[in-house]
Amino acid sequence: MLDFTFHVPTRIVFGAGRLEELGRLPLPGVKPLVVVGAGGSMRRHGHLDRVLALLRQNGCEPMLFERVRPNPSLVHVDEGACVARANGCDFIVGLGGGSPIDAAKAIALAAANGGSYWDYIQSGTGGRRTPQHPALPVVAIPTTAGTGTEADPWTVVTRDETQEKIGWGNDSTYPVLSIVDPALTITVPPRITAMTGMDAFFHAVEAYLSLSRQPSSDLLALEAVSLLAQFLPQAVRQGDSVEVRSMVSWASTAAGLCESLSSCIAHHSMEHALSAYHPDLPHGAGLVMLSLPFFEVMARVQPKRCADLAATMGMPLHGLPPAQQGMAFVEGLRLLIRAVGLDDLRLADHGITAAEIPALAKNARETMGALFPLTPVDLRPEDVEAIFAKALAGPTA
Repeated sequence: MLDFTFHVPTRIVFGAGRLEELGRLPLPGVKPLVVVGAGGSMRRHGHLDRVLALLRQNGCEPMLFERVRPNPSLVHVDEGACVARANGCDFIVGLGGGSPIDAAKAIALAAANGGSYWDYIQSGTGGRRTPQHPALPVVAIPTTAGTGTEADPWTVVTRDETQEKIGWGNDSTYPVLSIVDPALTITVPPRITAMTGMDAFFHAVEAYLSLSRQPSSDLLALEAVSLLAQFLPQAVRQGDSVEVRSMVSWASTAAGLCESLSSCIAHHSMEHALSAYHPDLPHGAGLVMLSLPFFEVMARVQPKRCADLAATMGMPLHGLPPAQQGMAFVEGLRLLIRAVGLDDLRLADHGITAAEIPALAKNARETMGALFPLTPVDLRPEDVEAIFAKALAGPTA
């Protein structure tokens, strides 16, 4: 029986060259805080200067916050919220990859409500408070194609001292406006293109397998999987093609819509534990390294759904017994990882050890446990540990 809610309030402006519309589109205020990463890539590639100029052209007086790291830290989120409050900022602009846009959402919530952003986190050591006010409006301008954060309310922030990386959001943390200009992603290097694209791929796959799936997310998930299987390897090899980048950007946004409608599953919970303990680990890389043993389990319990995904990727199913058709998806995933050049990733190379596995499994449940009931199999603690162990052993084990 169909039973679902469809609610995506973000206005999405999509297309190569459409960043220029920031200079004339209606905006939710006049004093934005522009949030970017600390690495300086937005300055080097000229994206930051363009955005600041377009905001000024639109009558705004922007301020800048350049402290966000990959896997954004609570310390910097709270610092950004203080800057926004002290300067009377009335909306937040997130410019860059998923980290600055996620940080922008978190800053927007904390700036509007006071205190620390962690006061409003609902799991782990979070304060579990209910925000009294909606977040400040957020405008998202992604320059990578992977997180889909431009189309969902979720923000993922790490509290370093307790090694917790937790996702949270509410209706007010949806961006009010997202400008998705695929031309901005041309400057993304091949390996980051691959990692972010695989993050989008897993958003779509997990939504398709989620127990909270619905018809609209099913359609978007299959669209994203099909496009990424075809175009992500091309984007890695031919990064200067606006046409290819457009296909990957749309797939990422579609997968972000899937997250809004049907969420992710425990694959993401487990990766959050990895990068909470190892904050320099790119999220997409962690997902890739966990993916084969994780989806082998999913293929056994959801063979029909995994067979759908395999067919969407172009994997041959003819002649395979139904029970084996789901495993064709795992083989397709293995081939895609190889095609985008990520088959050399190893957990051990990022400092992960077998001794950490019980703590990682516990962390995944305590911080991101809400995704486990959406997973189509009851993963007991020992099951989670076994997946971590198999991932650590490597893809040939």
